[in-house]
Amino acid sequence: MAELRCVVAVDGPSGSGKSTVSRRLARRLDARYLDTGAMYRALTWAVLQAGVDLTDPDGIAKVAVDCELLITTDPEHPSISVNGENVDAPIRGGEVTAAVSAVSAVPFVRQVLTARQRAIIEESDRIVVEGRDIGTVVAPDADLKVFLTASSAERARRRSAETAGDHAATEADLARRDHLDSTRKVNPLQQAADAVVLDSTELGIDEVVSELYRLLTTRKAA
Repeated sequence: MAELRCVVAVDGPSGSGKSTVSRRLARRLDARYLDTGAMYRALTWAVLQAGVDLTDPDGIAKVAVDCELLITTDPEHPSISVNGENVDAPIRGGEVTAAVSAVSAVPFVRQVLTARQRAIIEESDRIVVEGRDIGTVVAPDADLKVFLTASSAERARRRSAETAGDHAATEADLARRDHLDSTRKVNPLQQAADAVVLDSTELGIDEVVSELYRLLTTRKAA
């Protein structure tokens, strides 16, 4: 599909399979891949490293302005760095996971990172972008908007398998993050009015990718 110009927006809660699906779809489309969640996690890591209190929006905003955040868009090797330091591993740790919703809720943070995300999209012929406000805020004119979800139990099973964590504790943490992300005042997690809702609870990754590929190519051919 090298001739296909497109933007695909994949939104949904944690553990729904967004990252795996988005990367595989990007590879199938010979497209770039943008993990916007990694950008918020990287900034959260920088905030924690700076010792800024999570209840201090001005301090968090200063970190957002001062830090140099670079993210790659190769679906084969996605990576992110802060001030030249690779943070792929630490941004997936428990400390960042517990703090990322608070940092993401700061309006200035969302303003800064949304601008960066839009710039990356604008520079791309084809790109699959995943996050929580892509179809509603970052790329409202995307060629295909998807809201990928799954049952809370299945999402917890997937995430605890990834992290080797306790299932019940993982499910409780996902519920906490879902609540924070869907109730924040600025750009909350929500389904775009024209998004395709796809429940991946009973579907394999390849099945989900094939369905999204079919939906995209059908729309582009119309």
